[in-house]
Amino acid sequence: MKKNTKSFAWGIFWFLVLTAADQLSKMAVSVFLKGRGNLPLIPGIFELYYLENRGAAFGIMRGKQALLSVVALVIILYIGLVYRKIPQGKRYVPLKVICVMTASGAFGNVADRLIRGYVVDFLYFSLIDFPVFNLADCYVSIGVVMMTLLLFTYYKDEPFGFLNPFRRRE
Repeated sequence: MKKNTKSFAWGIFWFLVLTAADQLSKMAVSVFLKGRGNLPLIPGIFELYYLENRGAAFGIMRGKQALLSVVALVIILYIGLVYRKIPQGKRYVPLKVICVMTASGAFGNVADRLIRGYVVDFLYFSLIDFPVFNLADCYVSIGVVMMTLLLFTYYKDEPFGFLNPFRRRE
């Protein structure tokens, strides 16, 4: 098996693992918390809180489930194309991890929109009254923060022409 094919297979494997963790956590919260109130894990700081989000981040674009799903699916496809273009080698493993996390997070929320008609959110930092979120949101947020940090530090002198999925490999 070629290295790139093996790398893509590992990416698919971790994509499925992260997506399954997200979906299983949402199912568990739906079974144990829906209609039962909050569950403080660290009183006054962090709790599980069942919420049906019918919009995007922070509830924006409420009722636009089809549009949000199409946009997310296009982004996931783009991430998959970019992933295939990332060069082999340890130096680029962080980029591959970011792609897998971000795509998995986007897909986890798309799956909710398509299956349930809303996204299940359940993680709540009551100490700062932060909006309720889920594992998929964590994957996307962590991926974006990691990418930003890496672009300004580890990859600051890198040419990233290979990230264009429509550019031919040399």
